[in-house]
Amino acid sequence: MIAAPLLSVRGLTKRFGGLLAVDELDFDLSAGEVLAVIGPNGAGKSTTFGLVCGAIQRSAGEIILKGARLDGLPPHEVARRGVFRTFQHNMAFKGMSLVDNVLIGAHRRFKGSLFGVVAGFGADTERAERQRAIELARFVGLGDWLDADIATLSFGQGRLLEIARALAGEPKVLLLDEPGAGLTPSESVRLFAIIKEIAARGVAVLLIEHDMHFLMPLADRVVVLNFGRKIAEGTPAEIRADPEVVEAYLGNIAKDSTGAGAAHAAG
Repeated sequence: MIAAPLLSVRGLTKRFGGLLAVDELDFDLSAGEVLAVIGPNGAGKSTTFGLVCGAIQRSAGEIILKGARLDGLPPHEVARRGVFRTFQHNMAFKGMSLVDNVLIGAHRRFKGSLFGVVAGFGADTERAERQRAIELARFVGLGDWLDADIATLSFGQGRLLEIARALAGEPKVLLLDEPGAGLTPSESVRLFAIIKEIAARGVAVLLIEHDMHFLMPLADRVVVLNFGRKIAEGTPAEIRADPEVVEAYLGNIAKDSTGAGAAHAAG
């Protein structure tokens, strides 16, 4: 028996005035799966992310998580139900330690203000959540910077902090917006392993990424957008061989996307 998808998108459409940014998009995402959304600049990738996490309200269509509609809900409610995202630019809270930055990610699971999570936990809950934040920081390779000032972190470390903070919310679906951008080769290899492990723990991962050498060995399936419309969906091998995708986006990348990716897989 095939399990039902964790997240289903049906007929998702967004118009900005006369611009059709997302055009009747359909896709499914299962627990433990890595699904990539790719396409040229302006294809509708970031708008799709904004729609799924509730930051942008749809013009039409449905977003369904475990049988319940998400579309129309505000972002904080979408997050409370288990959909979290990272951003292209690091969103650290300056003046706070790395651990407290990770801990902030837990606030969607609790009532009260965002900063009340750090200052207003009951003693037992605070200890448990702080220990979990420490474990998540270690999981993403930041265990040596637990008490560090955020300003001392490298750009790549900031990207890893974003992931740890999102995981603190215990996501069912994790949206990663170009997580590999700006990383060093060693950080990229580490990120590859982290995303694989996140999926292995049963979290559904939806990501945007332009680095095909990084992406193709990582993704289980790929959705390709062009001018807001889905032009292809399939395994990385199927996408690399699709003539319309090659013409619209991949070009010569499609001819050799496995060599560099093997280093990530091996790492």
